[in-house]
Amino acid sequence: MLNISPNSVSHRVSTKEFPSFQQTGLSGSHRMLTRWLLTVLGMVILFLMLPWTQNIQSKGTVTTLYPEQRPQTIPSTIGGRIEKWHVREGELVKKGDTIVFISEIKDDYFDPELIPRTEQQVGAKEGAIASYSSKVIALEHQIVAMRSELEFKQRQLTNKISQIENYLAADEADLAQAIIQDSVAMQQYNRTQELFAKDLKSRTDLEDKRVKMQETSAKVVSARNKLEARKQELTNARLDLSTVRYEYNQKIAKAESDKFSTLSERYDAEGAVEKLRIQTSNYERRSSFYYITAPQDCYITKAIKLGIGELVKEGDPVVSIMPKDYQLAVELYIEPMDLPLVNAGQEVRFIFDGWPAIVFSGWPGQSFGTFKGSVFAIDNNISINNKYRILVAPDESEKPWPKELRAGSGAQGIALLNNVPLWYEIWRQLNGFPPDYYDRNAQEDPKLKAPVRSLK
Repeated sequence: MLNISPNSVSHRVSTKEFPSFQQTGLSGSHRMLTRWLLTVLGMVILFLMLPWTQNIQSKGTVTTLYPEQRPQTIPSTIGGRIEKWHVREGELVKKGDTIVFISEIKDDYFDPELIPRTEQQVGAKEGAIASYSSKVIALEHQIVAMRSELEFKQRQLTNKISQIENYLAADEADLAQAIIQDSVAMQQYNRTQELFAKDLKSRTDLEDKRVKMQETSAKVVSARNKLEARKQELTNARLDLSTVRYEYNQKIAKAESDKFSTLSERYDAEGAVEKLRIQTSNYERRSSFYYITAPQDCYITKAIKLGIGELVKEGDPVVSIMPKDYQLAVELYIEPMDLPLVNAGQEVRFIFDGWPAIVFSGWPGQSFGTFKGSVFAIDNNISINNKYRILVAPDESEKPWPKELRAGSGAQGIALLNNVPLWYEIWRQLNGFPPDYYDRNAQEDPKLKAPVRSLK
């Protein structure tokens, strides 16, 4: 029964009747193994064809969506000494409620009447300004009066000069007449003297002509002296006119100098008043800093400066707070290679510390206990850990995040990308290739996208 011949008779022989055939024949289990292996191979091939959602995983922490909602410390604006606490840790306070009262430690502000006395200085300076203003007005009136007086003096001297010039013309005419009369008298005397020598005129007539000639000569001298005096008087009048202008211009210049000096002093006083007003405002503002108040509705988380009598420096934190109303978010840090894959509004799944979850990263629809979020903002600058930070906000379209979640909790983020076959994802992981960078739908109709607001 070796089945050597092409004419087989095995089908005519019943091997079941012979135990030797049963012991030496092949078992049917090999067929079952073959079928099982083929089934497993088919299932593996089918499994490799299943869709797989590419993702980027990163660990992050829970924070708040907006900066004003994050935990913060309240510093002391001024240096001082803690006098009284008005709150306790864990207490809810309203905006404007007093947290702690501090007292002054600088000797420049020890005076309890500092503000009223500074206001008195302001009043005194304002009175000095009013005096300076009155003095300026008086000097302006004085300048106007001196200008009017100068104009009057100039008119007076001008009229005097005109009058002297008229007198001078009359004196010149008198001198010319005296010279003519003197010449006539001299001619008469000479003729009389000739006639006297011929005994045609008496000595008396000769003496009369001599006397008359002397009189006319004296009149010429007098007229000439009078003319010279008029000329000197005209010169003096013109000099007086120039002197008056100089004197009054000097007086007006001095008055204007006093006026500008007074204005300068008034401006200095006004500057001092403004400086004192600024000091008064600073003192009033500083006094309001003695009470450290809550900037918003918040919880007192921790007192950094403890006890009564402890000194705080300017800018030192006194207490830390947590805002009452806040909107949670998660900050994640991703590798620079993965940054082009993340866009605003992209879906992200989270596993929060303390909330159990069953996660299939490639099949987010089959995961349980995860919470959905969307990318709210992406940093444009790399962080100190050489990664880029993204801020993820809750997605209101699905179940809300746990109410018990607090800022600072840990979170595991899974940013969902493209859907690819499972074999492709295994091949990509084995070769170390990055996920798909581009959206095929976006390549058909490219559009410009506004840059995402940076969170720094």
